[in-house]
Amino acid sequence: MKTHPCALLGGLFVALGSHAAETFTYSCDNGENLAIRFAESADGRPQAIIQRPSGDIILAQVIAASGARYRAGPLELHTKGDNAFFDDGERQLLCTRGTPPPTPAPPAAASSFITLTGSVAYRTRNALPPDAILTIRVHDAARAGVPARVLAEQRYELNGAQVPIPFTATIDKDLVGKRARVQVAARIEIAGKLRYINDRPYPALKDGQPLPLNIQLKPVTRSKGD
Repeated sequence: MKTHPCALLGGLFVALGSHAAETFTYSCDNGENLAIRFAESADGRPQAIIQRPSGDIILAQVIAASGARYRAGPLELHTKGDNAFFDDGERQLLCTRGTPPPTPAPPAAASSFITLTGSVAYRTRNALPPDAILTIRVHDAARAGVPARVLAEQRYELNGAQVPIPFTATIDKDLVGKRARVQVAARIEIAGKLRYINDRPYPALKDGQPLPLNIQLKPVTRSKGD
């Protein structure tokens, strides 16, 4: 299973002349450091430039419920305060502004993000074709009578992967109120048609802490000619 790899974005690795650039270094949970420059494009649009030896990755700013979010194809960067979450299509990194000190440091401040992990499966013995797509949606169902507020959504091109399928989703803590009912839903589409879906809610948090998520999907009844 894979999401969209960075290799698809070769056209985004270019040199950039930008306005009022400011560069910050972030230390990530895998030990890697990310140098990120925040600037404006020639036409004045905010963007983030992740500096890599192979070339800069340019992500344009998009609408965010909180903090700042930048995107380029499957690549996504979400920053808030000193924290950053980076998804490059193959891995997801939680990062903090500043390089780690050489000596042991006090415990780091709490992250602005909550990471949910789990797996998706179904009990039928049908294999998934290579073009199957899994969608994970995290939403807040606290308010009755109105559509649930979507907090995060992830799409995975399965490319032949079979159940159980692991997943990870990250949400902003500030979007989770005291009365929030954070739930996770999953669905699998094949050739653009819904084939599997969860038939009950799956709570994602208890006392603000992530719960293990083992989501069981049910096959969708097909209509005639489908």
